[in-house]
Amino acid sequence: MSNFAFGTYRISDYNPQHIQALRDAISSGIRMIDTSSNYMDGGAERAIALAFREFDEGTKDSVEIVSKVGYIQGSNMDRHKEEPFEEVVEFSPDCFHSISESFIKDQLTESLKRLERTKIDCYLLHNPEYYILDAINRDIDKDEMLDEMYKRIYRAFVALEIEVKNGRISGYGISSNSFSKSKKSDEFLPYEDLIILADKASEEVLNDTHSFTTVQLPINILELEGLKCAQWAKENGLRVLANRPLNAEFEGKMYRLADYDESREYYHHLNELLEICDNEQLKPLYNLFEELDASKHKFGWIGDWDAFFFAQIIPHMRTSLQSLDQESKELLVNSIDMFFVEYKKMVLHECSKNTRKALKEFFKNDDVSMQDTALRFLMGQESIDYVLVGMRKPSYTLEVLALKD
Repeated sequence: MSNFAFGTYRISDYNPQHIQALRDAISSGIRMIDTSSNYMDGGAERAIALAFREFDEGTKDSVEIVSKVGYIQGSNMDRHKEEPFEEVVEFSPDCFHSISESFIKDQLTESLKRLERTKIDCYLLHNPEYYILDAINRDIDKDEMLDEMYKRIYRAFVALEIEVKNGRISGYGISSNSFSKSKKSDEFLPYEDLIILADKASEEVLNDTHSFTTVQLPINILELEGLKCAQWAKENGLRVLANRPLNAEFEGKMYRLADYDESREYYHHLNELLEICDNEQLKPLYNLFEELDASKHKFGWIGDWDAFFFAQIIPHMRTSLQSLDQESKELLVNSIDMFFVEYKKMVLHECSKNTRKALKEFFKNDDVSMQDTALRFLMGQESIDYVLVGMRKPSYTLEVLALKD
């Protein structure tokens, strides 16, 4: 049976709930925390350090930290513009990527500072297939593309073997979404020769044996292609960490595999806002909230709402609020904030109902939550060592760890 690990995607050092959730998980026996240098622009690693300050060295040593390197975003993007990093893949305007030796060394140094540690237990190359994705866009020949991909991974493995030799990491591996793709897909990252590359890297550095120990990839009850990679990994003595257990792609759509209760406060906040905005000056906002109420069941999954909120709702509200004086604006913004907290709960509730209906063949028992069913499925896979679960609230931590018990 696999274990649970604490996933820190979207964990911030500024959120007290996140820090408390980490502390509760550590106290309850979580033995692995997964993070990355780009999660909340380093905030996730800082949050881990804050959480561990309440524990003794024995507890600190008993929890394995897994971090990752690869993304150039946020403050790293600012640094890159001032003094460019090496071997950078410019995938999109806000997402660059590198696994060069110099970038690995730099990012490991920064991660160790944020984590307040002298060593990271396992350090992963984070989605190195960005080179493949970019090469596909540039119509590079497949054989040429894969040859260059393997060269980059080999050089990265050499850099990681050096870090093992220097005592800054205990082991390394790769976290790749492409491990879960079909072998027929152009985006698939072949993994069968990775151990050969690791052996050669360790020989070059004069280490006794390679320290390539871990693969991480998306696996869930709907996306099973990654189990082939997991089986290969186990046959070759590697650990398997399954990520994205509750966010699944199925038949071209994304689903959140979890049940959510309906908000009890939603209609109170909606009616309060409609009353405030029932005048000529705020009529655009009145119409917006009415339209949102009528549309809360139309989002395919919560990611659709998040994208719509930042791309459409926020700009609309900024325009509508410009004519207000500062005091009126602050009062209204406070009410709007409370409304959107409850609105998101309603969207989650509606999405979960739609998900149950669309995926009834996978979630037949109405008395068991979708998240329980999905996580128990992964716990029963012999080829998976750890299931990474985001636990941003103490209540989530309790819910997840109860499954293990």
